[in-house]
Amino acid sequence: MSEFFHDGNRQLQDRFETRPLADRLVEAIVSSQISPEDKAFIEEQNMFFLATVDREGRPNCSYKGGSRGLVKVIDEATLAFPLYDGSGMYISAGNVLVNPHVSLLFVDFQRQARLRLNGDAFIQDDEPLLNHWPEAEMVLRVSVREMFPNCPRYIHKMALVEESAFVPKAQCETPAPAWKRLEVVADVLPPRDAHLAGQEQDAAAALNRS
Repeated sequence: MSEFFHDGNRQLQDRFETRPLADRLVEAIVSSQISPEDKAFIEEQNMFFLATVDREGRPNCSYKGGSRGLVKVIDEATLAFPLYDGSGMYISAGNVLVNPHVSLLFVDFQRQARLRLNGDAFIQDDEPLLNHWPEAEMVLRVSVREMFPNCPRYIHKMALVEESAFVPKAQCETPAPAWKRLEVVADVLPPRDAHLAGQEQDAAAALNRS
């Protein structure tokens, strides 16, 4: 517990008289291993939130979405997920290259359940799982440091209306996002997207429909 909590945590626990409760919860729910039940929960999700930090410790939070099975549990201490085409800024992946500490938050809004996972992330060359997810640019692996469920009382109950049409699927052409056709980025698109330049009128129409 001395490693799980720092002085800031302890200061507030003492102020609000929750130190014994906090210590008991660590004993009861915090684990460094992914249980079969946790594995099932994680692999059922089609989205999660990823927090990374840069070299100076400044945080960045990102939403990651896909199809069910977006995250694959490799073993009781490791999981992996794909990074798809995005804005080209590579903030999350770039942060991992200079600071491996990450946090993942899984929320099931239909079941009103959530799971927090903290660990160290890395990107390895010759990743064998790269072809597991169609159109994945790279795969992030996370070694679990600690994980625990969270109280679900403030989770709003919501239902999935439809999956995003932009989620890559095998043997299915993924549409290009409308913003890549805007004139403001036309001259700086990477070679793989150069054919989209000059289609701003179509992009504006698509944005108006969204």
